[in-house]
Amino acid sequence: MRGFCKDRGLLVDNDELAQVCRDLPETACQEQPRNYGLHVASLILTKAGEGLADIKLVVAWLLDAIGAPTWAIGLLVPVRESLAMLPQLLISARIRQLHIRKTVYVTGCIVQGFAIIGIGLVGLTLTGTTAGVIAISLIAAFALGRSISSISHKDVLAKTVDRGRRGAVSGIGGTVAAAATLLLATGYSTGWVPLTVLFVASAVILGGMAWLFAALVFASIREYPGATEGGIYGLAAVVSQLRLLRSDAQLQWIIATRALLLSTALAPPYFIALSGDREPSGLGTLGLFMMAAAAATLSSSYFWGKLADRSSRKVLMYAAALASLANAVAALTALVIPERLLSAPLLPALLFVLVIAHQGVRLGRSVHIVDMADLDNRATYTALSNSVVGLLLLAGSVFGVIAQWFGVGTVLALFALMALTAIPAAARLDEVQTTEAVR
Repeated sequence: MRGFCKDRGLLVDNDELAQVCRDLPETACQEQPRNYGLHVASLILTKAGEGLADIKLVVAWLLDAIGAPTWAIGLLVPVRESLAMLPQLLISARIRQLHIRKTVYVTGCIVQGFAIIGIGLVGLTLTGTTAGVIAISLIAAFALGRSISSISHKDVLAKTVDRGRRGAVSGIGGTVAAAATLLLATGYSTGWVPLTVLFVASAVILGGMAWLFAALVFASIREYPGATEGGIYGLAAVVSQLRLLRSDAQLQWIIATRALLLSTALAPPYFIALSGDREPSGLGTLGLFMMAAAAATLSSSYFWGKLADRSSRKVLMYAAALASLANAVAALTALVIPERLLSAPLLPALLFVLVIAHQGVRLGRSVHIVDMADLDNRATYTALSNSVVGLLLLAGSVFGVIAQWFGVGTVLALFALMALTAIPAAARLDEVQTTEAVR
């Protein structure tokens, strides 16, 4: 495993990884080459699972194909995103009590894997309202597994991979997994792969299995015991950590930036709504959207990851600018020249830009939170920011009402304004990747 990073083409040299670390104790630094490779391998598997069982596209299509009610399909993303974030404020303190935290991530992966496998089985065996109710329940379980994984992964990553290399872990993992997803999307778009309930449900089950294999790989990481001081429980944890939100200006700005950049996560369904069913079969359009999303991830993840290792602040600013541009063009087209929406490549091309921006947001905010914190408060920062953003995601359902009354173009214009406002908010963040900014 010592040669994993180098021999597997993960664009890093073991000797370089084994040099003196800025942010790791000596014992963890010696294990960094091995752990780096395991982090990347595990992330490739989870990202591949996300591609095979994409909630916004693949699972939504599957539920629609088996006759699940519209309300169930509409709940997919809010349930997944909010339940993945909201519990973190309460459970982060409990995770702080564990000397070894990789077991928490492994448990989360297992829960996610079995939940996704269950959704695939729903697609193969059930229909209608029953299928919708059970699928939403499984999405809720998936989100809770994702919640504990989110906190523990950042903590384990910070304990096993040095500052300045963490963004590349996410970048490489996302790039490799996106290549596989792009192949599947191409198959759907061209008809090489049958777009049937049987095949799509089987692909979803395969995606769930990828999470189980990721858990097995992550369990092999050599993690040394970390600090457990400061862990508190229940309501006391909420009150104590909310005090941190009031007193830490940098935490306030990263949360504000993330909130404004929620537009990158909320906008894709509205792009698809703009496309409508203008073709005799909507399958070709769905394939183009899937290809655009996969290609955007493939072309940008590694770049964003490397840039985030130098300046996560600038990554967030650049991503905000791209998101504002994509949403503004889509909004202008919908409001002023809607006939241009009939051009098949237009919306997928704009989605391509939007997903590039979203990848930058995900990588930038993840690396920034990890690097702005220290070993003692990293999990707390992650949990607090995710919980606040989770509440805002629930409030994001109001955009559906706005779209119904004022049109999708109006919603996209609001998203463009939010992303534009995120640029000066991100500019207020510290350059945490520099030695001077380390807390």
